[in-house]
Amino acid sequence: MTIYDHGFARVTAAVPVLKLADPAFNAQATIELLTSAAADGAALVAFPELGLCGYSVDDLVQQDALLDACLDGLRVILEASRGLTPVVVVGIPLVVGDGLYNCGVVLHGGDVLGVVPKSYLPNYREFYEQRLFAAARDAPTDTATVLGQHVPFGADLIFSANDLPGFNLHVEICEDGWVPIPPSTWAALAGATVLVNLSGSPVTVGKEAYRKALCTSHSAKLSAAYVYVAAGFGESTTDLAWDGDALIAENGTLLARSEPFAIADQTITADIDLDRLSQERRRMISMRDQVGDYASDLKQLRRIGFDLSPSSVTDLRRDVARFPYVPSGAIDRDLRCREVGNIQVQGLAARLRATGIDKIVIGVSGGLDSTLALLVAVDTFDLLGLPRTNIHAYTMPGFATGDASLRRAHELMDSLGVSATELDIRPSCLQMLADLDHPFAKGEKVYDITFENVQAGERTSHLFRLANHLGGIVLGTGDLSELALGWCTYGVGDQMSHYNVNSSVPKTLIQHLIRWMIGESEATGNITGASEATGKTTGASEATGNIAGASEATGNITASRHSAKTVSALREILDDVISPELIPPGEDGSVQSTEDTVGPYALHDFFLYYLTRFGYRPSKVAFLAEHAWSPDYDSATIEKWLRVFLNRFMANQFKRTAMPNGPKIGSGGSLSPRGDWRSPSDASVRAWLAELDNR
Repeated sequence: MTIYDHGFARVTAAVPVLKLADPAFNAQATIELLTSAAADGAALVAFPELGLCGYSVDDLVQQDALLDACLDGLRVILEASRGLTPVVVVGIPLVVGDGLYNCGVVLHGGDVLGVVPKSYLPNYREFYEQRLFAAARDAPTDTATVLGQHVPFGADLIFSANDLPGFNLHVEICEDGWVPIPPSTWAALAGATVLVNLSGSPVTVGKEAYRKALCTSHSAKLSAAYVYVAAGFGESTTDLAWDGDALIAENGTLLARSEPFAIADQTITADIDLDRLSQERRRMISMRDQVGDYASDLKQLRRIGFDLSPSSVTDLRRDVARFPYVPSGAIDRDLRCREVGNIQVQGLAARLRATGIDKIVIGVSGGLDSTLALLVAVDTFDLLGLPRTNIHAYTMPGFATGDASLRRAHELMDSLGVSATELDIRPSCLQMLADLDHPFAKGEKVYDITFENVQAGERTSHLFRLANHLGGIVLGTGDLSELALGWCTYGVGDQMSHYNVNSSVPKTLIQHLIRWMIGESEATGNITGASEATGKTTGASEATGNIAGASEATGNITASRHSAKTVSALREILDDVISPELIPPGEDGSVQSTEDTVGPYALHDFFLYYLTRFGYRPSKVAFLAEHAWSPDYDSATIEKWLRVFLNRFMANQFKRTAMPNGPKIGSGGSLSPRGDWRSPSDASVRAWLAELDNR
């Protein structure tokens, strides 16, 4: 299948080196870049404002000789477009009726689809366009004759590909995108998804950053792709400079940007995700409300259909992160981890204050999830000025608990200064198994689901009764990935708690959060002196309840400065295999591995993100996973675990329907029925598996 079959469209912004007032030369430069982009599989190629003559020709643009030469250049480009896939948008001055207009001409396959005149003509500082051009609103006609073709003329045109759902193109010109309500805003409300801005835009200090902010924010606000292309080398430097800035943004994310001040032709290309834009708009009720508010106006926009006949390219020109919940850049990743920590701690702090409860009961296994929940609890109690000894942590060894896990749990609890207790659940589990007449109670090595769930249930039952006894709440530890897969024991089991700080944190992010906490401790220095023994913070934080470090100055929560002993335990926890430790090791000593049973969490988090956040078809999710995870996972392996995910995700909705409270962490990152995800517990998975079968 091609990228177009999966709802992507390849777009290119092209910045040719031009010769001022030489349309014949500029047309050839345009054709060369167009031909190259077509060979690359592009569906759209956009060029700068007045690119056929140069933006900075000033009064020369009113010379008939130059206007005639521009038409000749356009004719050459039109002929060159025959047989090529891309829609082409070229900047040119055009006489329509008695007016001269600054236009973008939209071409495809030897036809002129339409002409878009500039709506807003700047006439301040270095700009004098009102001296030269008429504005779109002043045009007395909505058609124009261009190279013998009678075509639509106006700023109200949307060009829609009949054979590529979601590809709806609108064009505006430079200043149009800088005004408070750009023409593209109306077009987007009317259904345009790909917004193109042909720009001149001489560069001044700070303008590059402003353009990026403008383009990305505009694309985010409108749930659209925004393709911006400005004039570059070859423009007049009499009084100005030109950097040839080109950007491609999608829904607030910058996908590609040109090299500034290049003195050679350049293009930038990205594959925009039309499905994502469509999904965002269907979910964005407020945008639909505004469409309704202006429905009568939006119906006036004209739609021009055409057959794109997209190419058969299969390589995806787009970064697809392996870990969509975790930013790839170190700085962004640190900021994300700090923000997640703040959300978790603020959520737990608010719950404690609301209930008037100042004690927590938590089970600590020595694994990832309970470790993070315990660290969040410590940060919360530090923030509130409560003693860490009010955190009652229990490690509860069962029939398969390893010595290393038990040791790490003790090291972690002791080093954090919480109230630590070891509670052996095996006697109560044996009693339960005997009551059930289970073979294990008779000495048989039967390790079935009942054997596992008796242990998980006994742990949770003890925690709830301990919470009653101590006057505290049970802090849940299960994460988003486990909830998605249903990898938790329902009811009297690890699915239940009074409050769960991890409920919308996926497994892959938990690993990074713990790494971040280690890094924070090593970068800022460890807590020393009394705080190691008592778990209290030092200095100003003793009086304020804030965590030491940045939080003293800002009031924000950051990771505590953990001792070397804590950091050592955290490193071991990160390096160990993910296991529920409910089944004793095999004869070869192999430990029960969660990922051997349900599959790699890295893949499941990937599947979860794209299925719940964007509602993609399973075939598209698999395509993206292949792009992101090759060569570590081949197509067959990805499809195998995707099937497992789909089956488990649909079958275990009943566990999520009854999940306890917990703070939402990310957009689309909650499976709570009171948050992002509402689904019946008895839905069939058949349609999803059938779609995957037919890919």
